[in-house]
Amino acid sequence: MSAALAGAGFVLAFLLVLYFTPLARQAALRFGIVDHPDGRLKRQAEPVPYLGGLAVFLAYLVALGLVFAFNSLLLGLLLAGTLTLLVGLVDDFGVLTPAAKLAGEAVAVFVLLRSGAVIELTQVPPSLRWPLAALWLFAVCNAFNLLDVMDGLAAGVGAVAALALGTVALTTGEYPEAAASLALAGALAGFLVFNAPPARIYLGDAGSLAVGLTIGALAIAIRWSDRSAAGFLAPLAILAVPLADTAYVSVLRARAGQPFWHGSPDHFPLRLRARFGGRTPRATAAVVAIAALGALVGVGTAVLWPWEVGVAVLAGFALAFVVLLAVLARVRMGAE
Repeated sequence: MSAALAGAGFVLAFLLVLYFTPLARQAALRFGIVDHPDGRLKRQAEPVPYLGGLAVFLAYLVALGLVFAFNSLLLGLLLAGTLTLLVGLVDDFGVLTPAAKLAGEAVAVFVLLRSGAVIELTQVPPSLRWPLAALWLFAVCNAFNLLDVMDGLAAGVGAVAALALGTVALTTGEYPEAAASLALAGALAGFLVFNAPPARIYLGDAGSLAVGLTIGALAIAIRWSDRSAAGFLAPLAILAVPLADTAYVSVLRARAGQPFWHGSPDHFPLRLRARFGGRTPRATAAVVAIAALGALVGVGTAVLWPWEVGVAVLAGFALAFVVLLAVLARVRMGAE
């Protein structure tokens, strides 16, 4: 395996998703698998088809299979991703309860842990590695699912995160993880051709859950501290946008007496869009730019800077992000 093959996986996944996505869109329209506007949270002009996640995952799977011979970790990653994709597909039909959805995610997380996707921090006692890894996987998986509230948002943030993970994996010589990360980044980048505002197809729960679980697993499979003692903090910066948005909506919904999975306009990207006068392309670009800044901070902390510099830059980024969230909390939303 080489860096060139990992890069080829990115290009191949990008091209494959350009072929698969129109097919998925046609199938979704034919069978009525669409997201209908409701005038509250779903304000698109007309129904938009789902199944974009199926096209992304298929392109990712085929590209990865053509450039790399699977090891146990990648097989576990693909099996868990497939399970999550199926759970999301059922959820896209609106027939899955939150408890059943979490149960399906739990099976996928168990598969990943059995395949060797565990936290590699020497500071963490062995007895806590599985519970912490499971908590992380659930958090990132559902964070991407919650983040998928605006055209191009989850796919754009996911592409940035996957590209950052692949970059770090290449620098540490972890080629299986690099190949998986870059193939996913390529598939998501290609999908943005159809998902950027105004979206012609959505990831759906199938796509957001599978992407979230895959990125979460890759983030704990990579050896972050090979170059810097502060490297283990890098995934928090790379995934700052989905994790912060999940914490944000959880707090605001708890204050309103609602469960965290209850749909509401509490997401900070929606509040940012309101500040931009309802302009979705501008809001999506701004949030993806924040994600890209977090990715640069994460990569720098893991492979470029001394640990003291990395911690200082991470702290500055976190402080600026918290200030932004506090400012956006003052924005009045129509459904509040």
